[in-house]
Amino acid sequence: MSRRSSAPRPSAGLFAESTALQPLAERMRPRNLDEVVGQPRLLAPTSALRRSLEAGRVHSMILWGPPGCGKTTLALLLAQYAQAQFQALSAVMSGLAEVRAALAQAQARHEQGLRSVLFVDEVHRFNKAQQDAFLPWIERGVIVFVGATTENPSFELNSALLSRCRVHVLDAVPAEAIELALRRALEDRERGLGELGLEVDATTLATLAQAADGDVRRALTFLEIAAELAVDGRIDEATLGHVLADRTRRFDKGGEQFYDQISALHKSVRSSDPDAALYWLVRMLDGGCDGAYLARRITRMAIEDVGLADPRAWPLTLDAWNTWERLGSPEGELALAQAVLYLALAAKSNAGYAAFNAARACVGETGTLEVPLHLRNAPTRLMKSLGYGRGYQYDHAVAGGVALDQQCLPDALVGREFYTPSERGLEAQIAAKLASLREARRAARERKP
Repeated sequence: MSRRSSAPRPSAGLFAESTALQPLAERMRPRNLDEVVGQPRLLAPTSALRRSLEAGRVHSMILWGPPGCGKTTLALLLAQYAQAQFQALSAVMSGLAEVRAALAQAQARHEQGLRSVLFVDEVHRFNKAQQDAFLPWIERGVIVFVGATTENPSFELNSALLSRCRVHVLDAVPAEAIELALRRALEDRERGLGELGLEVDATTLATLAQAADGDVRRALTFLEIAAELAVDGRIDEATLGHVLADRTRRFDKGGEQFYDQISALHKSVRSSDPDAALYWLVRMLDGGCDGAYLARRITRMAIEDVGLADPRAWPLTLDAWNTWERLGSPEGELALAQAVLYLALAAKSNAGYAAFNAARACVGETGTLEVPLHLRNAPTRLMKSLGYGRGYQYDHAVAGGVALDQQCLPDALVGREFYTPSERGLEAQIAAKLASLREARRAARERKP
């Protein structure tokens, strides 16, 4: 008999435990890949991962996805299909002692020819040194490592661990797939709520699924609470209102989702899409984002993306910021919304932003160039004797108000241009004025002996 086939099949231990006190979401956890909902890309019958699991060929992996999308379930199923012992650690609750104990148990089973799947939930909570502790055990095949994370592995996990694991991305579960999971729970008499004979119409079921916001576990929890509150075996509108009264959307104030959403807001403004910009602003406010942070970023958008195409945008965003500081939530949120709408509809130009970056790059490249002598102040006799201020032309005293032949850049940079105005909004007029000035300066320099 082969070493692998001698291992006990763990499905009974994993899925046949007493369910008397288990929440509905735990009781309804999928028992095979066909019962997993909402991951067709990853677990389609022809997908590489599914074929690998069904053949018992398992590999160490990182499962990245939002809460309630099936990361823990997939890890359990991996152990089941591989006929391996499942061990679970939480990076929030476990320290080095628990990690060492789990690895020692895996080593003992490995020496008996048995396989172990070590599941680490919230693996991004472990620091880089703690993550390194798993590396030799993965390399020797003592464990099949499965890490679950809601954060981008590229930022939160060290490169050594990533190089030894494949990253599989799980999606938020769509509402229609969540509805399927809810129907199963309502119909299942062994593990679910089938014995209660609850009446739940299609509209109520769709509302529960939508409110779960991509989280199957959350949807099943809603359903379980609603079942407890049901009147005469029916989940009515009033019951539903109680269950969903305090729900919130998914939003991580310090994680990748936060930065994805502020990126979407900024880029919607840049793309002159006021509807999308307003949507993302409200999404962030709804998720609990600090209005002061949003006000600061909105002001940045005015400076970076609207610029001199509409100089009114910048002070308008500062006024909105001031309004937020004075009124707070919810009244001040309307000021932020109106600022976002104005920015989205305003003429756009990043010419000032690009000019600043070009000038900064030039300073970095050219170092400490001397200020031309005629531009220097000469408050002392010595400085005057050295030529400071000699030949300076006071522009207000010159015909036309501009001394066109006066050099203001260092000698090494004469003729260098950083600012290229756009042809949008007010900046179109600025572009015309600047082009005229530059041409006049070139002509004046050519005439100068």
